Amino acid sequence: MKVFISGRIAKSGLTLLEENNIEVTQWKESRQITASELIEACKNVDGLVSVGPNKINADFLNACKHLKVIALHSVGYDNVDVAEANKLNIPIGNTPGVLSGATADTAFLLMLAVSRKAFYLHKKIIKGQWQNYEPTPELGIELNGKTLGIFGLGNIGLEMAKKCIGAYKMKVIYNNRNQNPEAEKEIGAKYVSFEELLAESDVISVHTALTKETKNKFDATAFEKMKPQSIFINTARGGIHNEEDLIHALEQKLIWGAGLDVTNPEPMSADNPLLNMESVAVLPHIGSATEETRSAMANLVAKNIIAALNGDALPSRVTD
Repeated sequence: MKVFISGRIAKSGLTLLEENNIEVTQWKESRQITASELIEACKNVDGLVSVGPNKINADFLNACKHLKVIALHSVGYDNVDVAEANKLNIPIGNTPGVLSGATADTAFLLMLAVSRKAFYLHKKIIKGQWQNYEPTPELGIELNGKTLGIFGLGNIGLEMAKKCIGAYKMKVIYNNRNQNPEAEKEIGAKYVSFEELLAESDVISVHTALTKETKNKFDATAFEKMKPQSIFINTARGGIHNEEDLIHALEQKLIWGAGLDVTNPEPMSADNPLLNMESVAVLPHIGSATEETRSAMANLVAKNIIAALNGDALPSRVTD
């Protein structure tokens, strides 16, 4: 059996594949593989490990309908035409659960960094602008007892909520496509409408999938309904917020600050005004970037591949 991997994954995943007598070919260039190159690379293999934002669309799937499995090195699958894959009987695997803690850590880091203007003030040191002590300029805001609004209370959102409750005794409200009674019982979270989430939250943290319903969900209209002292955090997908509207909201002080691990588009341009705003913190999509988590992701990717090639059910299969 042969598998193509469209990027670099942790060695533990490669070892697991090789131990199961799977021949691996790996894309090793520093640039992202193109759509035509991906099709060509998959012509003579049985499975694909998709690393990065490859478009697993109808064109690709029909050109590679011989594939027995596609394993995504991610939780998100907004770049996959799942309906077409199901039609062609190509199972799609992803990596939920194993990256929840690390991604929630990143959301928490961004929230705290934004609340104290940490990235902006660090840049002032680099620029030689650390002046004598003054008690009032460039003050941050505190988080103790504030209201955390989770948009998408799944595994990652739940981990973020637990951290905020433990550290700052924050009240948790949330908005989901469906209610999450287990989380409500575990952490006392309250289900609210999207309008209530916007109006009542001091911090809104986004942890939902990018879908037709959530694309540009946080736009000018949404930001106008948020508190002037509120913080917007997005570690899910950049397409969930409208970046021009976010910039406008910050410039007009409709909201207090923003922390982004995902941008729209990615990569972000170096001249993007968000990078020089006082209460903004931006990271280059590193939510799951720890040695432990990336190793766990690679292992789950390998297990999805191995199961499919053995004719077994995938440990983690995308179904919708």
